[in-house]
Amino acid sequence: MALSASVALWFLPLLVPLCLYVAYTDLSEMRITNPTVITMAAIFAAMGPFLYPLDTYLWQLAHLGIVLLAGMVLNAAGAMGAGDAKFLAAAAPYVALGDIRLVMALFAAVLLAAYAVHTIAKRTSLRNYAPNWTSWSPKGRRFPMGFALGPTLAIYLILAAMYGS
Repeated sequence: MALSASVALWFLPLLVPLCLYVAYTDLSEMRITNPTVITMAAIFAAMGPFLYPLDTYLWQLAHLGIVLLAGMVLNAAGAMGAGDAKFLAAAAPYVALGDIRLVMALFAAVLLAAYAVHTIAKRTSLRNYAPNWTSWSPKGRRFPMGFALGPTLAIYLILAAMYGS
């Protein structure tokens, strides 16, 4: 893995709760909150200069702007929700460019699992444990992508902490 284990260990305890919160709020309210993504970006902005060489830090920070721009275009085209675009932009600096294939494969696996779990819960009596969740609503047939995005970043950081360079 391109992300170092020491860097991942610094970010891990701060980001995993945020990633789980993103999954929860997207399931329950179908939204990813601005304070959450701002906190994610602020953590990188504050800690990054101490964990990376300056050129690497600036490049990783540039990922935020690049992904945000792409997300805005995809949101305008109706291909992605605004919260998903914001989360991806805030998460982008944490992903080392050399790990992009791994993250894409990890996201594909987590997305399939999240979709299966959500669909099963939505169509069975498990739904009764959280009857008021917005993601159960049939309108628009939208899937709470934060349910897959949050855990993907969390798992990536855990893997980097275990197997990072």
